[in-house]
Amino acid sequence: MLPWFKNWNKDNPTDIYGPAILVGVLGVAVIVAAFVVVVGQPFATKSLQTGPRGTGMVQTEFVSEIENEDPTLAAYYTEEPYVPEDGDRLASEVYENVQVLGNVTEDNFNRIMLAMTQWVSPEQGCAYCHVGAADGNYANDELYTMKVARRMIQMTQNLNEGWAGHVNANQEVGVNCYTCHRGENVPSDIWFRITPVNEAAEGWAAVQNRVTMQSQYTSLPSDALETYLLEDEPIGVHDFASHVDSDPTDPNTATWQDAERTYSLMNYVSNSLGVNCTFCHNTRAFYDGTQVTPQWATESLGIAMVKEMNQDYLVPLEGEYPENRLGPVYGDAPKAACKTCHKGYQQPLQGLNVIADWPELATTSGEYSYE
Repeated sequence: MLPWFKNWNKDNPTDIYGPAILVGVLGVAVIVAAFVVVVGQPFATKSLQTGPRGTGMVQTEFVSEIENEDPTLAAYYTEEPYVPEDGDRLASEVYENVQVLGNVTEDNFNRIMLAMTQWVSPEQGCAYCHVGAADGNYANDELYTMKVARRMIQMTQNLNEGWAGHVNANQEVGVNCYTCHRGENVPSDIWFRITPVNEAAEGWAAVQNRVTMQSQYTSLPSDALETYLLEDEPIGVHDFASHVDSDPTDPNTATWQDAERTYSLMNYVSNSLGVNCTFCHNTRAFYDGTQVTPQWATESLGIAMVKEMNQDYLVPLEGEYPENRLGPVYGDAPKAACKTCHKGYQQPLQGLNVIADWPELATTSGEYSYE
């Protein structure tokens, strides 16, 4: 090497690391960008505008969560009904002791029984409700499950007919046994009365500050479900002004305890549907019913619907259940709430129409449309 070049290179050193790092960073960025284009953005979101823009009334979810299929969908069983023909015999004419669905044709009755088996007792089969199934005797209703099943059919018919404003709020979806059971004898996310949860305390302190399913594992009150979804107490919060001249013993006066209990219920609803407050409310004015979203009305119907389910159908069955199916504290009947059906999704089974093939479960009239 020429002496002058060696001296010049020594006096003018070249930084080769900076450009190398820059080229490396740019190369990695190009690779990441190409990966996102080809595979997809793992943190991409979709937004549902639930109110006026600029008010924060938007529901944002990860696309990966929206498109993640409910795992219980794969096990759903359905079958198209048989269109009745002249001369078809009714179930009540063929079988003994048919107390519900007796005016359904024999083929459709058997079709429903098969579906209920798949929805509720896929492992036990017909013997789960029929003690004489192995001998072909289906009339014996000695098992409590058969008596409960009759009432659950009636409840399902009532939900589809009387509460369409909730279950079919966006389009026909309906409910059937699988909506809650998902292939299990006992639906998940049922609840029992458990308060007081703090036996060492009296009064308000006795219903909170303990991790329970009812409080969504927070320190909030654990009696919100029984207060609002069973006892039918009014949902409300305390006054916004201080030193209000009111009597806290007046049942029409909302106290700060009512506010905490209401927040406990709302927290439960949010977790049940996998949404946040803006799904139903304008968070700058929770108290103003004129600023809520359409979903608020749907949820209000849902709360009223669950009250009726518990009061008219589920609680009255307490005497039919064996001890192992009753509550651990009070021996009360299992009860339903939002999560029993929704299980973390805005719509149960992600909006699958579960009543399309089951017109017999859609009405209490006894007249079914097979068109």
